[in-house]
Amino acid sequence: MADTLRAPVREPAAGAAPPRRAWTVVLAGLGALLCSLDVVVVSTALPALRADFGASLSDLEWTINAYNLVFACLTPTGAALGDRFGRRRMYVAGLAVFTLASALAALAGGPGQLIAARVVQGAGAAVLLPLTLTLISDAFPAEKRGVAIGVWGGVTGLGVAAGPVLGGAVTEGLSWQWIFWLNVPTGLAMLPLAALKLRESYGPRPQLDVVGLLLAAVGLTGLAWAPVRAPEAGWGSVEVLGALALGIAFVAAFLGWERSRARYPMLPLEHFRKRGFSTANGTVFLMFMSLLGSLFMITQLFQLGLGESPLQAGMRILAWTGMPLLVAPIAGALADRFGNRPFMLTGLVLQAVGIGLLARQVEPGVGYGSMVVPLIIAGVGISMVFPTVANAVTSAVPPGDAGVAAGVNNALRELGGVFGVAVAAAVFTRYGGYGSAKTFVDGCGPALWVSAGAAAAGAVVAAFAPSHAQAQRAEGSRDQVQRPDGSRVRSEHPDGSRT
Repeated sequence: MADTLRAPVREPAAGAAPPRRAWTVVLAGLGALLCSLDVVVVSTALPALRADFGASLSDLEWTINAYNLVFACLTPTGAALGDRFGRRRMYVAGLAVFTLASALAALAGGPGQLIAARVVQGAGAAVLLPLTLTLISDAFPAEKRGVAIGVWGGVTGLGVAAGPVLGGAVTEGLSWQWIFWLNVPTGLAMLPLAALKLRESYGPRPQLDVVGLLLAAVGLTGLAWAPVRAPEAGWGSVEVLGALALGIAFVAAFLGWERSRARYPMLPLEHFRKRGFSTANGTVFLMFMSLLGSLFMITQLFQLGLGESPLQAGMRILAWTGMPLLVAPIAGALADRFGNRPFMLTGLVLQAVGIGLLARQVEPGVGYGSMVVPLIIAGVGISMVFPTVANAVTSAVPPGDAGVAAGVNNALRELGGVFGVAVAAAVFTRYGGYGSAKTFVDGCGPALWVSAGAAAAGAVVAAFAPSHAQAQRAEGSRDQVQRPDGSRVRSEHPDGSRT
């Protein structure tokens, strides 16, 4: 069968330089930082955008969701392009597109231009982010990868932490345009370093699965478009129901193509039969649904509901979003010893508890002192999930499929964020609105309860992840490659170690 054959992983040419592991972690971490930063950096600037452009709730949603939507739908494409044309080469290309789009966003003269720039920025991030994990997986053998991914998770957490603070400080001290201008010198400095310091590597597929890419892109777009448009068009509208039907049809066509027709499938469906792979992907979807949905509401709560400035709001949120910088590297390192499941499960329980406590506290005039402990609890929770879910999904597949695994995981992560913001906005408009501080608070509490519920559902999924012992036993067979004659051989890591 075509979907059981695998082309051999293209190893570096004889005499090629060994991976520069420190540079790989630094540059991959910075790439992840830029991508994660721009998921949330706009959040504290939303009231300023609303005042500057006269933007509607739909416009505000789209400044976040335009980025997340394209990010989610094109991430599998970005991972596949890296496998085919070279991960370093496509990392540099994605970084260049992201940097250019950041400048276009800063120059936007209205919500339409800003949203269009965010679409292009999301396309660059869709290439950039999955390759950060793939570059790390190529540079480190499995037994050392948890620490490196823990650092990656900490830096990703720094993006989430710095986003609201940076957005608030820049919006208050300069203007909202500077939240995008700051990406430009960073990207320009990284481009030559990435070209010189990263080692080139390729995936196991010598040809692009063009049909699969198109089917996946259209299907994911339809599934993501529906919840984004539902608050304005209505869940029963022709537009929303049509988008859902289109998305389901194209995803089904994609799965059928990958199963029986694709010569080099971009997504080997047998990976979903592995508990480590499927539970990690379900966990990350629900975790980001909870995280971005609650962040969308809380950043506005501090300003519109409680009267804080953008900078004050960002600083208050730091108790929540700053935790990954401290906890994620430790969680990643400990996961090498104790496994990923305990941290994924405990982290999502803490996230659900923290956001649920916040939902209980939300009322007009609530003091920050009663909110800080729930924020910290939720922050410790997301810190434990960031590195371990990434480690779980890449460890569940053979090394040559690390790019595919990272692509799927990041696509579902961003798709979860799209659903989270859309559902939170729909609940908010059902129970409240922007008419006054009181009406905002009336809608914010129920929206936060929904976000807490998404985290609780993620904890249920994480509970079914394989234990550390089960994951270790699975390693004995996960790296085998099937030859055309039916025999199986162990694959080797590019540095020569067996994983």
